[in-house]
Amino acid sequence: MSQTQLAQLSALPYATPRLTSSRERLIRASAHLWRVQNDDDRVLGHLRIVSDPLGLRYRAERLHLATGTFRLVGDFWCADDAVCALRNG
Repeated sequence: MSQTQLAQLSALPYATPRLTSSRERLIRASAHLWRVQNDDDRVLGHLRIVSDPLGLRYRAERLHLATGTFRLVGDFWCADDAVCALRNG
């Protein structure tokens, strides 16, 4: 696949990942980013899809309000693992 085709594919929004846990839900924030909210509507962090040479990875992040930047919690192969890191971190 050429670089042009890869750039076009990455511009498309991904489908919302399905979580096995019913304790959290994902709210779309952009084409590749979701807010992770618990049952009390508290935002636990963010889930971002990033490309990797071996496939898609799920990045758990937290927004640092003072700087307006995201802080990396970790990269995972499974969306459930990323959400679990936000829940327990």
